[in-house]
Amino acid sequence: MKNQAAFFDIDGTIFRNSLMIEHFKKLIAFEVIDPVIWHTKVKKVYLEWEKRYGDFEEYLELLAKIYLEELKGVKRDYIEYIADHVIKSNGDMIYKYSRNQIKWHKEQGHKVFFISGSPDFLVSRMADKYEVTEYRGTLYKVDGDNKFTGEIVKMWDSKSKQKELNDIIEKYDVDLKRSYAYGDTTGDFSMLKMMGNPIAINPNKELLLAIRADDDLKERATIIVERKNVIYKLKADMEIL
Repeated sequence: MKNQAAFFDIDGTIFRNSLMIEHFKKLIAFEVIDPVIWHTKVKKVYLEWEKRYGDFEEYLELLAKIYLEELKGVKRDYIEYIADHVIKSNGDMIYKYSRNQIKWHKEQGHKVFFISGSPDFLVSRMADKYEVTEYRGTLYKVDGDNKFTGEIVKMWDSKSKQKELNDIIEKYDVDLKRSYAYGDTTGDFSMLKMMGNPIAINPNKELLLAIRADDDLKERATIIVERKNVIYKLKADMEIL
């Protein structure tokens, strides 16, 4: 008999922020990244988003570029040491709904997978913390001296996630119709469309519109919005303001 499974994105779906952002902050605290870089290159875009004038994706894209540049030439061992601090300090900062769903899937005997665009050395630690079956994250390459090269194998777009999904589905003989997918951006669209039970958690506008434009997914998708201590279960055709 084929296996039932649950596929979770992490940032914005499980975790209430971005693992990379939290790691970036810790790298500043540990003096791997000069605080001046935050003030001269990032702060303005961050504040625009914080005030809801700017776009979160723009902020994240800028920070990701600087993050990658700053990691180049740094020993992976030291970066992983700081990654341990991120999970220890922030690993419980997750949505209540997502925490309950992970627990429920494990109680049902389902395979649970984390598939995230965050760095693999952060995703692996979240996977260990929540004792999931397997994970996939963006691979940050190292050289012969175990130093980051500045090269990555990305995992944040729908096409990249699709490739890894196919590998996991074949490896674990997953029953797609009986399985679940959880995501929050268009990078999770193909994952949501593949599974019989697609759940969009706090979806951004682009994902919600993509779901609504797909007649099949529009009928099957559940929209979950968690605000304060209330969890709302909605349909994809809800009004967008």
